[in-house]
Amino acid sequence: MDPDLSPEQRLLRETAERFIEASLPLGKLRELIDAGGEVGPAYRREAAEVGWFAFLAPESLGGGSVSDAGVLDTVVLAELRGRYLQPGSFIDTNLAVATLSREGSEEQQAKILPDLITGEAALAWAVADPSGDWSGPAGAHAQTVPGGYRLTGRKGLVVEAQSAQWLLLTANTTEGLTQFLLPASAPGVGVEVLRGLDLTRRLCEVHLDDVVVDGSAVLGRPGQAGAAVDAQIRLAAVLGAAESAGAMQYLFDLTLQYCKDRVAFGRPIGSFQAIKHQLADSSLALEMSHAVVTAAARAVATQDRGPVEAARAAHAASLAKAFVSDAAIELAHNCWQHFGGISYTWEHDFHLYLRRLTADAALYGTPTWHRERVCQLSGV
Repeated sequence: MDPDLSPEQRLLRETAERFIEASLPLGKLRELIDAGGEVGPAYRREAAEVGWFAFLAPESLGGGSVSDAGVLDTVVLAELRGRYLQPGSFIDTNLAVATLSREGSEEQQAKILPDLITGEAALAWAVADPSGDWSGPAGAHAQTVPGGYRLTGRKGLVVEAQSAQWLLLTANTTEGLTQFLLPASAPGVGVEVLRGLDLTRRLCEVHLDDVVVDGSAVLGRPGQAGAAVDAQIRLAAVLGAAESAGAMQYLFDLTLQYCKDRVAFGRPIGSFQAIKHQLADSSLALEMSHAVVTAAARAVATQDRGPVEAARAAHAASLAKAFVSDAAIELAHNCWQHFGGISYTWEHDFHLYLRRLTADAALYGTPTWHRERVCQLSGV
């Protein structure tokens, strides 16, 4: 967490934490997982009342942030969501709100944006292909037909698409990279829920079987979505890294307290030198993760000011995502060792966090994908 949070951001954090503890703490989330259910729309609407989906839209469109720093405010929420393993398409909905605010048509801003901000609707971003290529064009193609486009193909690793009312589809066309906003219930759209490691969220594969849309479904200008997709990837990478940092903080706090409480050979196990060293390494990785997330968030907050700022934000976001994803899994495995056999049990919360962090590392670009992206941005 950024130590320089404003009073408004600290109040936001306290309010959001109270909402999570009242609506979906870990105990209730476990009950939901055991029952095989998923969080209902009431949770999303109540979260929207706290402002979860409004910070990246201007006040003129029904949004507004608490500190005039929308990206940083959203990062505060993302860290809390990671700490408490909250489900839902938080990242996808927020990046769609940001893009709609910049590039949406008047019709889209009037019809779709208010429902996303108020939580009446959720959105899932279909950008990666089933193999995990997050660049955008792979997996789906849009063919020009009289009056619109025909969409075909498959997109993978789509977060919570089964409960989304809208899909933001990034596809290749003869004109170039293009984005479409289409109802998840549109004829020809199929959503397959995948079995995955993460029990707190559902990942899906979206099938497009000759889905026909008219020109009003295009978000932005046809064939010129490259800049918007890059901005979305940067924002998603930062928010994804923030969620991971929040989960890392919970795991470290849990482990540190256990090492103080667990007694072996007449003394707390945290007093043994070998454990002290591991805890120190984990603490350093955690603080570095918080720091790079904050730095990347500040860079992404300025990405609309010009090409220099956009390039700086791209580097910062990809470096943060790559570093935090690797550090998170290493921290989880280090902390796992201190608990011994109890961490292997279903009843212990540890496995839920390890699953979540492992899935986080794959979403919105793996560490390898982002390091390669940095090389491309640097012309290497």
